[in-house]
Amino acid sequence: MAGPVRQPIDIPSLERYLNTNVPEIKTPLTVKQFGFGQSNPTYQLISADKQKYVLRKKPPGTLINKSAHKVDREYRVLHALEKTNVPVPKTYGLCTDDNVIGSAFYIMEFLDGRIIEEPHMPDVSPEERNEMWKDAVRTLAKLHSVDVAAVGLQKFGKPTGFYNRQIATFDTLNKSQAVVKDIETGEAVGLVPHTEFFNEYFKETKTQPKDRGTLIHGDFKIDNLVYHKTEPRVIGILDWEMSTIGHPLSDLCCLLEPYTITARTREQRRNSRIEFTPSKLLAGLPTRAECIDLYASLAGWDPRPDIPWGTAFAMYRNVIIFQGIAARYASRQASSPIAYQVGQERDPVAAITLGLIEEAKSQVGPVQAKL
Repeated sequence: MAGPVRQPIDIPSLERYLNTNVPEIKTPLTVKQFGFGQSNPTYQLISADKQKYVLRKKPPGTLINKSAHKVDREYRVLHALEKTNVPVPKTYGLCTDDNVIGSAFYIMEFLDGRIIEEPHMPDVSPEERNEMWKDAVRTLAKLHSVDVAAVGLQKFGKPTGFYNRQIATFDTLNKSQAVVKDIETGEAVGLVPHTEFFNEYFKETKTQPKDRGTLIHGDFKIDNLVYHKTEPRVIGILDWEMSTIGHPLSDLCCLLEPYTITARTREQRRNSRIEFTPSKLLAGLPTRAECIDLYASLAGWDPRPDIPWGTAFAMYRNVIIFQGIAARYASRQASSPIAYQVGQERDPVAAITLGLIEEAKSQVGPVQAKL
């Protein structure tokens, strides 16, 4: 998955830094760039003794959203979780000096395993597919069971009020990303469709889930996991940029999105796959209900009453994320070569969110809001 470097870094300067601060990584280096990730550029470092490492850095230039791209937070949570049963790569250090390669970065272990880009896992047997999905659920339950104080993360986020903070944050992001103009066409990205309705519905406290606070990943899905090369088990969780203390429901609904989107769109959308169609689920895939039941049996709380609201909110979150990717593409700061196509998912996913809200309202009672 690592290939040509699209966003160059100062390799001699990096090598000088490593020689002084991380001497176990032997120079000179061979550097490649990974194609995954929409936010923080990610590189593979191959040392002089052929060992592989991963470097993640902030993107270059003026950032659209200064609250994002915090690689120092990624490093902090990874380093803390090395002490737990949550599978994460080993960390080798954080550098906040922009003078080294242009922006802050950290280095971690390269996990020699499988990254499965398609959530239906097309290249494995039905038996392995079933176990791999279930281990993703088990891994999530492990993460949500971490004692944050015991690993020094009690100040990593606020223990209460997660969804209200998310609503406020997404509203701010929506407005700030909307005014970004394409550097070639001059066209503004624009507010997400149905902004007013979304804000009114999610702010209604009578419909919100009971408040909870655990360590959450923030983008927990199959392609952010590394599986063992031959065994159906997770050996690492990647991409911790959005991790915090928050409601565990958000991670669970994120993981289940292929089931959610596929059942609600006739077109091929990002994160939708015909293999997740309820009436013809691909052999080996557990049902959505089985995933939720397994999580409930391991995580110490029952998410089932809150799933409809959480599912709608998770989709709304995606709308804001797609808008952000569109804004980064507009300013040509996106690290992914498919950023333009991903950004175009904003409006279709907004339509799916509307449908999910109607489903949630039908299960918990009407909420007065104007479409």
